[in-house]
Amino acid sequence: MILRLRFVLLLLLLPLLASAQQPDTTRTPIRSIQTENVDVLPNAVDTKGWLLLDKDIQTELEGAVQNLYNCKYDRAEKQFRSLRRRYPQHPMPYFLLGLSQWWKIVPTNIKTKQYDKLFFAYMDSSITKAEALYDADKKNYEACFFLAAAYGFDGRLNAERSNWPRATISAKRALKYLELSKEANGLSPEFLFGQALFNYYSVWIPDNYPLLKPVLLLFPKGSKQLGLQQLRSVADNGFYVGPEAKVFLMRILNNEENNPTAAMPIARELASTYPDNGYFQRFYALLAFNMGEFRESERVSLEILSKLNQGLPGYEGISGRYATYFLGWLMQNRYKDFAKAKDYYQRCIVFAESTDEANGGFYLHANYNLARIAEKEKDLGTARRYYAVVQDIADKKSDQYRESKAFLKKYKK
Repeated sequence: MILRLRFVLLLLLLPLLASAQQPDTTRTPIRSIQTENVDVLPNAVDTKGWLLLDKDIQTELEGAVQNLYNCKYDRAEKQFRSLRRRYPQHPMPYFLLGLSQWWKIVPTNIKTKQYDKLFFAYMDSSITKAEALYDADKKNYEACFFLAAAYGFDGRLNAERSNWPRATISAKRALKYLELSKEANGLSPEFLFGQALFNYYSVWIPDNYPLLKPVLLLFPKGSKQLGLQQLRSVADNGFYVGPEAKVFLMRILNNEENNPTAAMPIARELASTYPDNGYFQRFYALLAFNMGEFRESERVSLEILSKLNQGLPGYEGISGRYATYFLGWLMQNRYKDFAKAKDYYQRCIVFAESTDEANGGFYLHANYNLARIAEKEKDLGTARRYYAVVQDIADKKSDQYRESKAFLKKYKK
């Protein structure tokens, strides 16, 4: 499912669904989670040894974070391993190494399982190290941060793999440590990230999934406006989670808030700051295309195909599917170069089939546009072939379905 439902299942619903399956006599009261900002004075907590707040570590890792989100994984991991050698008992280097594996998975729409084993191993190590720090000091909110983050990522991938028992346990634990770490919100924007997402989605979910309202009544009421405000703050000021906050903010504004105009500057910044991240580039190309910035969409799409041909990490069939469709549409409708349009659309179909995305979307529209071009060129046999695909996969209430059905009825073999 898309990102919003992952977060729902992992951090909100799964813990409750798991407890709902137990007899009433075994239930324990759900602890209240206060979602407002809670600032604590720096002198109220002993932050000695907290790497999250160490400015020298931030300066040292600035290039590594840049390399991570720019898909230069080997370079980033070299620096993370150096950190691990110096701080072998701290959860941060293990979490960052796990995050690097995560961003090898993201560009494939979470489909590849090639990096799963290493990802889970690093997150498990981060959890083990953080638990040791927390057991030694219950006021170690940095340990709580890494426990919430590592359990959260572990749960997300387990949910993607339909490993619901493991996902349920991880979600429940992530929520527990998210509650504990909130007390350090005033120390660093890093700590505010989880609260921001909770605030937004705890309102968005019942608004869009009314059947879930009875379940979510057990949680404190959040605030979408506050969640977005907090997310913007983390995006602007967070060092380690700033890029992740920008990704969430971009997707929320475009997908949930239906505000591509607000999402566009973030997409442009991510694609510009991390020009070799195929996921960021294709999202930016999509927004540019949808908003009529066709020259920019064309430029980025051509870059995507060039980097894909070079074999750069993070560029694969999904990014190719986006880029070839945009270029096909532009050749067909703006440049009237039907030969190039057909070539791009056919490549889009190949990319879609190679990534198991041949059930709608770009695949449907590529076949539909190829059918219309063939019909225009009086190539009825080719048009029949493409219209047959459209009729097979299009929604029966759609214009594409009605047009394909009418054509195939008119031009029977």
